[in-house]
Amino acid sequence: MARPRKFDEQQVLDAARDRFWSGGYAATRMEDIAEATGLGKGSLYGAFGGKQELFHRVFDDYCASVVDAVSRQLRGNDADAYARLSAHVYAVAAATAADTRRRGCLLAKGAAELAEHDETVAKRARAAIEALQALLEGDIAACQRNGEIAADADPGKLAALVLAVLRGIEALGKAGASEETLTDIARTALAVLPRPPHSVSSALPLQREDGLTD
Repeated sequence: MARPRKFDEQQVLDAARDRFWSGGYAATRMEDIAEATGLGKGSLYGAFGGKQELFHRVFDDYCASVVDAVSRQLRGNDADAYARLSAHVYAVAAATAADTRRRGCLLAKGAAELAEHDETVAKRARAAIEALQALLEGDIAACQRNGEIAADADPGKLAALVLAVLRGIEALGKAGASEETLTDIARTALAVLPRPPHSVSSALPLQREDGLTD
């Protein structure tokens, strides 16, 4: 009869995730994971399998948590859709600037290192990216219904553009770009989204009869 586990599985996975995240997959040994978790290698192998299986579990959990967090940020009623989108874009810039350790995003980091020769990682990364784009597309479509983004624009293409900008912000932040630079990129990305004619005209200064502007 197998003995019950005497450790918190989620705590072990979190510790393993942080070690993989900081050092990368190739540079992280099972000895490192054992040290980080306080478990022996035998216990790790017995509970999670080898290093690859453990990383797959960690990577899957991380991708799910990222998608869940963005879902909570972007879902809501149409009236607040543009405010949610703006808040999300600026939040990514702020979080990236606050990442002083420059660990970046484990989704991007794991995919860059392993997707070429690990189909499980490649498939999970694709699924996460597609889910993130779908969430952005849903929010942009809500912006269109609310008259905040031009109705004739393709929400899928705009979502892909915004997602590419957000991934770029994370990459530039990892390379050491300043918070000001990242915030400027976020602001510009929002500014280039096509707005309905009435939104553009309402933002222009009003012409008074005396020739001055308000």
